[in-house]
Amino acid sequence: MSYVYAFDHDHGLPLSDVAAVIGSKAANLGVMANELGLPVPPAFAISTAACLTYLAEGWPEGLEDEIRLNMAHIEELVGRRFGDSSDPLLVSVRSGAPVSMPGMMDTVLNLGLNETTADGLAAISGDPAFVDACRERFDAQYRDIVGAAAPEDPWEQLRGAIEAVFRSWNSDRAQSYRSREDIPDDLGTGVIVQAMVFGNRGRDSGTGVLFTRDPATGEATLYGDVIFDAQGEDVVAGAHQTEHISVLDERMPAIADELRRYAGVLERHYADVCDIEFTIEQGRLWMLQTRIGKRSPQAALRIAVEMTEDEDFPLSRSEAVARVARFLVDPPTIPGERAEGAPVIATGLAASPGVASGEIATTPEAAVAMAEAGRTVVLVRRETSPDDVHGMARAAGILTSTGGLASHAAVVARGWGIPAVVGAASVRVEGDTVIFGHLALAVGELLTIDGTTGEVLAGAVSGGVTIVPEAAKLLTWAHELGIEIAEPEASGSAAEDQAEAGEPEAGSPQRDAVQRALLIKGFAMPEDLAQAFFSTPEMIGEILDAIAADGLAELTGGMFTLTEDGKTVGGEMIATDREQWGAKNADAALEALLPLDQRMKDVVTGWQMREFKGAQILNDHADSEHDAAVLSSFASLAEAASGWLDSLKSGLPRLGAYAARLERAAKQVADGDFDYIASPRVDSYHNIWFELHEDLILLAGRNRADEVAAGRA
Repeated sequence: MSYVYAFDHDHGLPLSDVAAVIGSKAANLGVMANELGLPVPPAFAISTAACLTYLAEGWPEGLEDEIRLNMAHIEELVGRRFGDSSDPLLVSVRSGAPVSMPGMMDTVLNLGLNETTADGLAAISGDPAFVDACRERFDAQYRDIVGAAAPEDPWEQLRGAIEAVFRSWNSDRAQSYRSREDIPDDLGTGVIVQAMVFGNRGRDSGTGVLFTRDPATGEATLYGDVIFDAQGEDVVAGAHQTEHISVLDERMPAIADELRRYAGVLERHYADVCDIEFTIEQGRLWMLQTRIGKRSPQAALRIAVEMTEDEDFPLSRSEAVARVARFLVDPPTIPGERAEGAPVIATGLAASPGVASGEIATTPEAAVAMAEAGRTVVLVRRETSPDDVHGMARAAGILTSTGGLASHAAVVARGWGIPAVVGAASVRVEGDTVIFGHLALAVGELLTIDGTTGEVLAGAVSGGVTIVPEAAKLLTWAHELGIEIAEPEASGSAAEDQAEAGEPEAGSPQRDAVQRALLIKGFAMPEDLAQAFFSTPEMIGEILDAIAADGLAELTGGMFTLTEDGKTVGGEMIATDREQWGAKNADAALEALLPLDQRMKDVVTGWQMREFKGAQILNDHADSEHDAAVLSSFASLAEAASGWLDSLKSGLPRLGAYAARLERAAKQVADGDFDYIASPRVDSYHNIWFELHEDLILLAGRNRADEVAAGRA
């Protein structure tokens, strides 16, 4: 049985089967190197079977010999020897599971450096500063990932890094992620050992990541970032200033043309948008990774249509419909035109575009009841909070008298595609009546809001929304092909496992955590909490049913919320936490959050809105420089927030759950899934941040209304 495979090894298997043997990252690198002839640094992959054997029995017999044999093959290809003091071969060590696993271990770069090889590399490169930077990065990564100082022997370094990758398969983070994504535990992870290419060899070197098409809009143009004279993961770390990929056309036009050519080759091979990592070493381009890229629903629809209609792509109409079927259940929309001449009774901030007309509701409960009766509703509030989300979800439009473009109402409305006007200061909600200056309208009367202009109008005004044209075309194809568009069914295995485990008992840590989360969220469905707990809706549903059976929760508008008794119990949990942690510590944590919270608001607003001709418009992601700046700010915020939360976990360990969720969301964003910035449909960074802020407010013995009034929330 072989444990190690060179990238030019012919497995004679379909790509999915090769991925099971050596991991998807290695399998895709093999495709680039062998089938497509793209420039990939020589490498070998250690199989998933080796990982599973190591975890069960220890270091596999014969693995060392196979590694040395394959290292010799790399040495022959690149003309350098591993551990050689005069012209050393350095390698990177990367993990690569059969399926994408954000949260696994990081990459170790520059492995093979020690005192003698560093001297040799400095002599042959003529650049001691370059070597010092590589050595510093290697030492730091090795300590962080392997948990020990790097030994002098390069072969010991290599074995230590490989064992660390194997062990990472059973890390808490990896196990939690697999549980949430329903990934089997018996897959194991592969390990990639690859000859180093250096993006930090001067101004004609660099590193970058890109999508073959814009992941937000689907436009057929390269979208990504590059850093010159930099190495490895600097481009996504947030600590370095990136430049838009288009700068290559000016600085390295030949490289830019080469990248476009390779992007086209990859798209046509995979018949999909691809996510690429690359390095430029002294004017030579190397491809380091590719995979199917994550993109927004609207981008996915556009890409599916354009590739199907391009005869160069092997994508049929039926395949295109199947690929995006989940987005056709509730397709994205664009706002229609509003009729002119209607009287404006108030103005506010245009927070979420589109026109909505409906009957006034002033409480979320009324909005739910009216919607369930078949009536169209505009929810009018002073401001919104998590307690209002069940009503917001059923409203055609949202109007608030306070708050800005980063307020809860604005962010959630934009994420859901609901027209919203916020900060309409002349609007007052008084019981069942809404006052608009000299005009008073009662609950049930008709109101129109224009989230594109910020105007509020009395009565019903024509407008509305229409689905994006790509969705309309795909739905037509589905109809012609007889393909039924329906919600995907959830797996029942998790529910069966939960049934075997028995009903969660009162006072259990998991049940208490769910109850506390429900107190903080206000309203939630099992699907919402399942994401937060790296679990499944079935398992969380069992816990919610048990809490409801004890009279502590109830269903309202299709969502669970705590009863008054449940809120009392939840409040007691928070009080116990505050007593154990210390009121001063809770106050200090809340104060420390405030400057980070402003950065969070700036990031979310910048991602959802942008300036155009002096006005704020919905960000259509056509301005790549604007988006790149926002993503850089997001990465910087995520790094700062991670360090801050680490300092809190020792005082109140349960806050570590927020850290894990934020880290997962940040990783998803770094991987190109921008829903994880602020979408209310997933466990996005903003959703988690809002809950953390609410939690700290409660722990400090305060309430959000007072914090908002004081300008602190």
